[in-house]
Amino acid sequence: MKKVILVFSLVFAAILSSNAQDVSDNAIGIRFGGGNGIGGEISYQKALGSNNRLEIDLGLANEFNDFKATALYQWVWNLENQFNWYAGFGGGIVSNKGTGVYGSGVIGIEYNFSAPILLSIDYRPEIGITGELDGLNSDVAISVRYQF
Repeated sequence: MKKVILVFSLVFAAILSSNAQDVSDNAIGIRFGGGNGIGGEISYQKALGSNNRLEIDLGLANEFNDFKATALYQWVWNLENQFNWYAGFGGGIVSNKGTGVYGSGVIGIEYNFSAPILLSIDYRPEIGITGELDGLNSDVAISVRYQF
């Protein structure tokens, strides 16, 4: 775990020394993290306007045992130079001992490199609506996306 923190610290330091670039219309990459268990997702973002976008994630959650699909509407605000923060809401489906539906929120911060790379960290509270999901779940993840 210490090695992972060291690697992310080095990446963050490299981020601070990069030049600015506008966020592009499309971005695709991976989102890796976990709440109830480690998981990974393929993540796609599509700009819907000058300060909002749609994010669609497909992947595996809960120690890679459950399929998960999420769609989120996000608002994006510039913090400083290449840093943005974003917040939004949405929902999805998960195969958790059957199929369940959940509602989700998101809040995060991202850095837009001078190369077409976008690095972000976010927090998603998720609440089960139907199926075997119950209560509030938390999902914290790091994402790396290629912009085009």
